[in-house]
Parts: sequence; C-alpha cells; structure tokens
Amino acid sequence: MKLYFAPMTCSLSPHIVLRELELPFELIRVNNQSKCTADGRDFRTINPKGYVAALELDNGEVLTEGPAILQFLVDQVPGNTLAPAQGTWERVRLQEHLSFISSEIHGGSAPLFNADLPDTVKTMFKQKLCKRLDFLCHQLADQQYLMVTFGVADAYLFTVLQWLPVFNINIEHWPTLAAYMKGIAERPSVRSAIAAENATQPV
Repeated sequence: MKLYFAPMTCSLSPHIVLRELELPFELIRVNNQSKCTADGRDFRTINPKGYVAALELDNGEVLTEGPAILQFLVDQVPGNTLAPAQGTWERVRLQEHLSFISSEIHGGSAPLFNADLPDTVKTMFKQKLCKRLDFLCHQLADQQYLMVTFGVADAYLFTVLQWLPVFNINIEHWPTLAAYMKGIAERPSVRSAIAAENATQPV
C-alpha cells in the first residue's frame, strides 16, 4: 500500500493507524500547492479531488476520505482493538464519532486556514469550534479515549486538534483535552509517524 500525505494534515491519522496495525506501506509526500508527489507524479491523477489522504492499494484501487480509509485499514487486521467489529452497535457509535470529528472539528476548522477570511468571520467560526471542544471535554471527562480503548477515532481527533495553535486557540483552556492530547502524543505509533513525516523532504 501507498499512503499519500502532507505534513500537518488529516493524513496523519491513517499514518498512525497503519503503524498501530503494523501493516506494510510506503509513505509518499505530496505538495499541497503544486499537487506534485515525491515520486514525480501529478497527485490529481491519483486522487482527482486533489487533497490528501489517499491510500493506493496493491491492486491499483485508490481510497480517499479519512473515515473510510481508517475503517478499511482496521478491517484488514481481524481482532484488533482499534475499532469494533462491523455490524455491531459499537461500530455504529464509532461511525458517529468519526462523522462528528469530520464535520464539526475537521470541517469546522477548515475555514480558519483561509488567511483572507475577515476577522469577524473567523471569530464566529472559532466560537462554534470552541463549543464543540466543550462537548468533547464533557465526553472525555470520565474516560481516557472516545471509546473503550485507543482507536481510529482517537487518531483522527488527535490529528485535527493539533491544528488549534495555528488558530491561536489554547488547548490548555480545556484541561481534559490537553491531557488527552498529551497521552496520545506519547504513543509509539504517533511518535514514529510524526518523526517519519518530519524526516521526508519537501516536494
């Protein structure tokens, strides 16, 4: 498999999961501006949507969109603890978490990367995002992870919450989330994924 990634993007979450599952893969960096890959291809010929993450399988199929990639990966290793089994109520709960992260945290953060957005509009988006962080604090108040054990939803949430400093949002205002992020950052899979991405050369 080949994972196409760009630093500080949502592609970190499948990268973490690949390492958690100890699946073999090749890491290929993408330039988000030029759409050129480290192996010299136009990324849009791999993923016409033009953004990471994209997972290219050994048979040539390409899978995009983080929640789909995450669930595909965990289903390749039966019996792992990163996601409940398909067809269970717990799996539906996982999909609920992934949908919330995708739409409310990931999607809610996206406009804040736009440097041309007026400050008044950015403030509105920040206020909404902070309400979602309040909800996450409540959810994690009595548990270490979003579900029973560390799983794909945590890999995804950790990835997008790393963006908060870019928006001048201090996670320390939410001590529960700060502790959650600190714990996940210490996982070997997370440390090795970040180190591997940092070791790649710009495209």
